[in-house]
This record gives sequence, C-alpha cells and structure tokens, in this order.
Amino acid sequence: MTAPPPLFDRSVLIHHRRRASKQALFLHEAARDLIEDRLSLINRTFTEASVVTPFPDLWSDLIPQTRTLEDSDVLALDPQSCDLVVHAMCLHWSNDPVGQMIQCRRALREDGLFIAVLLGGSTLSGLRDALRDAEAQVTGGLSPRVSPMADIRDLGGLLQRAGFALPVADSEVLTAEYRDVWHLMLDLRAMGETNALTDRRRDFSRKAMFDIAARLYDSRLRQDNGRVPARFELVTLTGWAPADSQPQPLRPGSAAARLADALDTDEFDLPD
Repeated sequence: MTAPPPLFDRSVLIHHRRRASKQALFLHEAARDLIEDRLSLINRTFTEASVVTPFPDLWSDLIPQTRTLEDSDVLALDPQSCDLVVHAMCLHWSNDPVGQMIQCRRALREDGLFIAVLLGGSTLSGLRDALRDAEAQVTGGLSPRVSPMADIRDLGGLLQRAGFALPVADSEVLTAEYRDVWHLMLDLRAMGETNALTDRRRDFSRKAMFDIAARLYDSRLRQDNGRVPARFELVTLTGWAPADSQPQPLRPGSAAARLADALDTDEFDLPD
C-alpha cells in the first residue's frame, strides 16, 4: 500500500509566502495581539521562547531571547529547550497538526506553555459558498479551492491527543471589509494564503466562474456602505507541558460536598 499524498503541496505554499506583502499581514498582527494578551494574564516570566512562523520579522521580539523557526514537517526544536513555544498562524497549513503539537510539547520543559493561533473553520465561509455555487453552475462539479479548516471543538481535542495538560481552545472572529470579491482575493494572495492543496486544479479556471462567484458574493453580502465583509476566525489553543505541580482532577466519587446543597435544591433520580 502506498501512503496518500499530503493534503498541502509545501513547495507551492512556500512560493505563495515568498510573494506575500508585509502590509497585508494584518491577521498575523492580530494573532500576535492575542498571544501578547494571554501572556500578560500569566503570572510568570518566560525566558526562552521559540516561535514557529513563516514570517519571522513579525515575531522575533515577542519576548527577549525569542528564537524563530520555519514550520517545516520536522521542527528545529531540541527536547526540553524552551519554556514557551508559540505556533503562529501556520498550523492550518500543516499536513500533520498533531505531529506539530507533539514536537512542540517535547521541546517544552515541565510546566512550559504552548500557544497556537490558526485560522478556524468559519474563515471565509461566504467566499467558500460563492465559489462552490459558481463552479457548480459553470462546470457541473466541484474542485478543491479553499483549504479545509477544523472546527474549534476538533482543535481542542488535538491538544489532548498531543499530550498537553490543561488544554483550552477559544476563538475570535475578525471581519475585514473589501470593495468586492476581487479585492478580497488579491488580499489573500498578498497574505500568502491562497490555494496550496495538493489536489488543486492545475489548469486555469474559467473567468465566467469567478464572474458568477463575484456576483453571488455581492448579492449575498454587500452592506449599506457599499463594501463586502470577509470573515476570519482566529482560534487560539493553549496547553501546558505536564508537571506534578499542576492542578489535578479529583477521583470520581471523592467530592466532599453535594452540588444540590450548594444550589439549595432537591436531588432526584432521572427516569430510566
């Protein structure tokens, strides 16, 4: 049996990132704000951080002694070399996100912190729908055009599979406004976030399809101010390298108080 091809074509992804414009990286800037906000809430001083990122200039000064590295399949991380690992806006491009998380966990010392920010499942939902419907009208079928993105519940489960303690997943939706869908797609190109799927179509798509997609997007989403919105969901994943000093769940049946007493109510059995 042969292994299936990877979901993403990494050579294409790298090519897209090389033509990205620093002026279009507002999602990475928003991700950094989210991470800095979380770090400010933690009563600890981190001294050795590694940031996995395709755009190191944005992250090199996250904290003193920050080291940046590429999001390659095998991360350049030594075991137990960090007290903080940040995976910055590239986990949604990984062919093995759990493997990436496991490598990050192994690089952390006991009670070290892992934070990842990535695009979540509701990102560009309007564009996905418009492209799908337009292609169905023009060709009678569908082809992979927008990367699949995981739901926040699934992403939270990946933290547990990777062996992190105290896992937390939350999301924040950012809405950007554009003149039209053409403006949006140009911005995605400038971000380095265009199609890098291995199974993408290799020939040129018909202009008629994009014309229909633009009309559908416009009719469904255009606002009173004449602009169209684009939705970006930023999911933040937080987990800790296991340590004996961390809070541990109580054994089932070991509670010293009843919930019914705390709520001042009666407890009763549910029917079978």
